[in-house]
Amino acid sequence: MGWRRCGAARPPTAPAKLDDARVEQVRAALEQGARAHGFEADLWTLERVGQVVERVCGVRLSRASVWRLLTARLGWGLQRPQRRAVERDDAEIARWVTHEWPRIKKGGP
Repeated sequence: MGWRRCGAARPPTAPAKLDDARVEQVRAALEQGARAHGFEADLWTLERVGQVVERVCGVRLSRASVWRLLTARLGWGLQRPQRRAVERDDAEIARWVTHEWPRIKKGGP
């Protein structure tokens, strides 16, 4: 007998795999940074967070469950790294655009 045939509006939800105490353990682990957990770059992905959850709590989560953990329970959001050179010098770029580029565009020395 399916859940619709029983008159339920939607299927019952499974109990949370991580209680509040475990969620706080995961938060503390994630706040240490990805490098502290052996990853090359200090960047979190769903796969990496899932691996840390499994190491810390012994629970394997799907990608969707990791996303819900991060957004709904931890309050984290999606962030993308800026694609900028560390050596970027905005003042030098502004100087080049105002002085060098007009000279180059004119074709003069």
